Amino acid sequence: MDSEELLAFLSAVGHAQRIRIITELAPGQLYVSELARRLGVSRPLLYMHLERLEKAGLVVGRLELSDDGKALKYFELAPFDVRLNVDTILAAVQQDTSDGAGQQSPEGS
Repeated sequence: MDSEELLAFLSAVGHAQRIRIITELAPGQLYVSELARRLGVSRPLLYMHLERLEKAGLVVGRLELSDDGKALKYFELAPFDVRLNVDTILAAVQQDTSDGAGQQSPEGS
């Protein structure tokens, strides 16, 4: 994990609504309408949060067809295990250096 991935993870879990989404998805997959009802939020707002979680690699979404032909978007948690400590941060910066990423010009970019 490089520093950009670490920041995406921290940003994704750094919001109360996204923590609630993770909590609701912990037992298993849910389709968006059901998840929105459980959380008491609109689907557009929920999609915004799910997109952030998906970009960080914390959830995975997929479309399924119901028996009546209706498309349902399901989300489930992706396996993740991130421990945040000094070693995690140092490893992320080290990964940046070895990838050649995260280097700025002397002017600060």
